[in-house]
Parts: sequence; C-alpha cells; structure tokens
Amino acid sequence: QVQLVESGGGSVQPGGSLRLSCAASGSISSPNRMGWYRQAPGKERELVAAITSGGIPNYADSVKGRFTISRDNAKNTVYLQMNSLKPEDTAVYYCNYRRLSMRDYWGQGTQVTVSS
Repeated sequence: QVQLVESGGGSVQPGGSLRLSCAASGSISSPNRMGWYRQAPGKERELVAAITSGGIPNYADSVKGRFTISRDNAKNTVYLQMNSLKPEDTAVYYCNYRRLSMRDYWGQGTQVTVSS
C-alpha cells in the first residue's frame, strides 16, 4: 500500500499563486509516476500534471505555462506550483501515485478555490 498526504490548498484571488505538496509513504517502488488530478463540481476528474521518477513531466494544455510540477525522490514528495490562477482552476486537487503496473493510489484531496 501507498499512503499520500497532501497539503497546501486554500483560497486565492485570480492571478495569485498556491503550492501543493504530496508526500508518499509505504510500499514505494521505482519506476513510478506521481501527479495531480482535479475535479470540479459536476465534472470528471482530469489530469493536471504528472512527473515520472526519472523527472519527465507532462501537463494538461489548460495549465501549461502557469503550473510547474517537481519532485524530490529522496523525500518521495511531489510539488505543484500554481501561478496565474484562474477561477476555472477551482476544484478539489488529488495527489496520485502510479506504479509501473498502472495501479493507482490517491490522496484525500485538497480544495483550491480561486475567487475575487
């Protein structure tokens, strides 16, 4: 099993910034992929950004140029720096850990609200 603990959500005005963190513990194996998904009310969960244990990132088109994903393999922690936030970024953000076998583990979710 893998446990994921998220932190860093909150409320911010449009144009503001937030940083999310997610620490993984338990049965960690490599290679793996860690990332962030989000789900807004009435919408499906969608990938925001992910990064492999080798450091290769990928982003949703909607966040490219505004969000940056990074990770510290020594700490089994992934970060999501979110800049130039927009109201449409409002959602519950979920940390994801994916094994090579494609098995997924999820965090409990953290709310991000962008509103004036």
